[in-house]
Amino acid sequence: MILADVMDYREAARRRLPRFLFDYIDGGAFAETTLRDNVERLQAVRLRQRVLTGADKVSLGTTLLGREIALPLALGPVGMAGLNARRGEVQAAAAAEAAGVPFCLSTVGACTLEEVAAGVRTPPWFQLYVIRDRGFMREMIARALAVGCDTLFLTVDMPAPGPRYRDKRSGLSGGSPLERQVSRVLQAAARPGWAWDVGLFGGPHTIGHVASALGAAAGIDDYWAWMARNFDASVTWEDAEEIRALWPGRMIIKGVLDVEDAREAAKRSFDGIVVSNHGGRQLDGTLASIDALGPIARAVGDRMTVLMDGGVRSGLDVLRALACGADGVLLGRAWVYGLAAGGRQGVSDVLALIAAEMRVAMTMLGVERIDQVGPDLLVPSEA
Repeated sequence: MILADVMDYREAARRRLPRFLFDYIDGGAFAETTLRDNVERLQAVRLRQRVLTGADKVSLGTTLLGREIALPLALGPVGMAGLNARRGEVQAAAAAEAAGVPFCLSTVGACTLEEVAAGVRTPPWFQLYVIRDRGFMREMIARALAVGCDTLFLTVDMPAPGPRYRDKRSGLSGGSPLERQVSRVLQAAARPGWAWDVGLFGGPHTIGHVASALGAAAGIDDYWAWMARNFDASVTWEDAEEIRALWPGRMIIKGVLDVEDAREAAKRSFDGIVVSNHGGRQLDGTLASIDALGPIARAVGDRMTVLMDGGVRSGLDVLRALACGADGVLLGRAWVYGLAAGGRQGVSDVLALIAAEMRVAMTMLGVERIDQVGPDLLVPSEA
């Protein structure tokens, strides 16, 4: 098939992956209303087309969290992403580095910090969950520092697991252990390309960091049980500050949707926030990320870095987020679709596609630099 936009990579990923993996990437919580809203509300943002501006020297480079980068985005943390291609997070990190953008590794990725860091020259960023096992968290912080990570993303919007019904139906988390195992084996057999690349030669098939707590032989079912035991709804801002005290680099609070929470993060001197609803995978019926972004950016954007994730499927979406107040965006599903469709090259192609879309859009908007993208590019709401 011809891969023209990110949604074509989504379809290519669907055709290549076993259902349980594709639905894990693609699905959301409850009725998936917020998942859809993230995309639709972002695409509803209207920008001012300008003419005769002479904008023919477009530059996409900027500085984000102390790094000079080629695009105002990073590859955000996605759990189990490494199972979508052979040692997938390693491939994605290499593609990100080649494109001049950061890569953030999830705590629950298939590949470990050490494996990913060995495949690139620039250490990845790292994402950490607040969980009951504080010893595990301290171990992860030490490992991240040991490989040279300078930025920690603390995800705070998972005090309890969101109900993801696609995962139950697909055999990832629903049914008896035997039913799940049989379902996953049959699905893999129906996708021989993935079965050969990942199933046979892409091991170990573990959640890399969690394996240190569960043992090398632990599988996906063991991971789900461990996560269920370790979700911690009792966490507070004081807990986040205790983690901050252990981390000498930049620390970002990921999962903020409310202005008061953003102000609290700024008051407590965190370096930034990610305006995010976890890709619509936690609380359904809440604000789309783009709808939460503007008020938050106006409240704290002069005091800290404001990033956004959720619904970004094109270079135009990146510019919409910047115009609404973001300093940059985290790509999630978009890069994993590319990884599943074509490994490292697929991620590279998605990033090149987004860059090309941004250049065209900036020319049409009459701007040449990222620092010129702001609220004045938005069509007034009364228009």
